[in-house]
Amino acid sequence: MTLNTTLPEGFVYLNAIDPSIQTSLRYFGNHNFIGEPIEGYTSNHVIMTEAAAKALSKAQSMFKTDNYSIVVYDSYRPQTAVNHFVRWSQDVHDNKMKALYYPRVNKADVFDLGYISKKSGHSRGSTIDLTLIHKNSILTEIKFQSRILNTGVEISFLEDGTIDMGSSFDLFDEASHFQNDLITSEHLSRRNYLKEVMEVCGFKAYAKEWWHFTLKDEPFPDTYFDFPVR
Repeated sequence: MTLNTTLPEGFVYLNAIDPSIQTSLRYFGNHNFIGEPIEGYTSNHVIMTEAAAKALSKAQSMFKTDNYSIVVYDSYRPQTAVNHFVRWSQDVHDNKMKALYYPRVNKADVFDLGYISKKSGHSRGSTIDLTLIHKNSILTEIKFQSRILNTGVEISFLEDGTIDMGSSFDLFDEASHFQNDLITSEHLSRRNYLKEVMEVCGFKAYAKEWWHFTLKDEPFPDTYFDFPVR
């Protein structure tokens, strides 16, 4: 599928580079830590810099050799969306998604804790939030399940048909840190595998979010864009 929408120079739709990568933009719908579509997201189309898209396609080819495939949860994120996050953090009365996404975190602290940034690397177009799925599988209807961590702490786990990494996308919790004592060795091994392949393909990981990767040589390291995802 080729989209007719014009993007800024240097940006592409991921589908035009590698249509085999599945997409589940969580900020386009209600399955996110705010619980509603985020401003600036008007479609489920993944946009990123051309350099990042080509590097991600290289990673996809490597994952496929091991019978896995990439699922993208977020990529380019307009500043408008980030501003929506900021307003949400300041509304002390809105905690409707707390049990699912930030059970052990005060929402007012999510920026200081490094789970969200008021100037997001996503807005530069070369940061991707992703996970893996078995190569011949497709995403399933999202269901929340209970998960007991190694310490006996209970969290919500989002089941969507992807590979179990020990915690779900956008869980603001230590369990989502790349390395921690809360998940099993099997989950840690899967995270290590994801990280190793992404690093080979030119990305660097983020210690507090196992799903978060940024192209090392990003083309717009100092520019934050604000065109909509459409």
